[in-house]
Amino acid sequence: MSAFSLLPLAVMIHPQFDRVAVYLGKFELYWYGLMYLLAFAFAYGLAYYRTKSRADWHPDMVSDMIFYGAMVVILGGRIGYILFYEFGDFLQNPAVLFHIRDGGMSFHGGFMGVGLAMWYFAHKYKKNVFNVLDFLIPCVPLGLLFGRIGNFINGELWGRVSDGGYRWLMAFPQAFNADSALIVQNPSLQVLAINFDNHPLLPRHPSQLYQAVSEGLILFLLCWWFSSKPRPRMAVTGLFVLGYGVARFTTEFFRQPDEGYALFLGWMSKGQLLSLPMVLVGILLLIFAYKHEVYDWGKTHDKK
Repeated sequence: MSAFSLLPLAVMIHPQFDRVAVYLGKFELYWYGLMYLLAFAFAYGLAYYRTKSRADWHPDMVSDMIFYGAMVVILGGRIGYILFYEFGDFLQNPAVLFHIRDGGMSFHGGFMGVGLAMWYFAHKYKKNVFNVLDFLIPCVPLGLLFGRIGNFINGELWGRVSDGGYRWLMAFPQAFNADSALIVQNPSLQVLAINFDNHPLLPRHPSQLYQAVSEGLILFLLCWWFSSKPRPRMAVTGLFVLGYGVARFTTEFFRQPDEGYALFLGWMSKGQLLSLPMVLVGILLLIFAYKHEVYDWGKTHDKK
């Protein structure tokens, strides 16, 4: 019998997907790259659809907007990840900034980059920046869904160890070193370990999928429904910022804290710390929006 005990409920092993999604001769398309392509394609399609109900938007604007957004979300997301999570590694080897195919993108960095790009776009087309953000934001959450699916396929950003006996817990072979270190630190965890290729693996929450559903699917449905009718300027943006902040803060309780980062107050992860300001900003934007009630489209448009 293996030295490692099996849990009463079988724990799924993460499928070890090939990191390359498509082989075309010498060309290789990685899953992470494919998820980004899907995110941009869906964002373009959804934004194009939204122009049908908005006389102040036309398809050429959508092409420009998605192009600017695609450029800065990759750049901002990668720079943000390096600054927030791997700055020490970057100082030792600046080339890690370009290892995008290995994963490692920060939503908070990407969001700030998109904000700057949309400010430039708004200036170019002589629009209010929140007019632009309110139009674009309902198209964003599905991109987050694809990104989290990419995280899951790569077996990265796994969840915390759990002994709850949930049927959807999963062991990640990529977490072997982390699991071994945890067992050394806390030998009582060995009763939870399963044997995979003669290595102990611990049952973890598939938090990438939790985030895909909450930050991606649910937030998309909420923002798409909310923006389907005229809302005060800033309201759609405020709802998204608040919704993402709450979803991210909540799911971080199931996600493994970033290695080398001391939990704030002994329990708050860096992702939660970065999300708290988003909750506050989202609430303030909603209050401001409904206090001033400036509309960019709809029957009350003439109240601007």
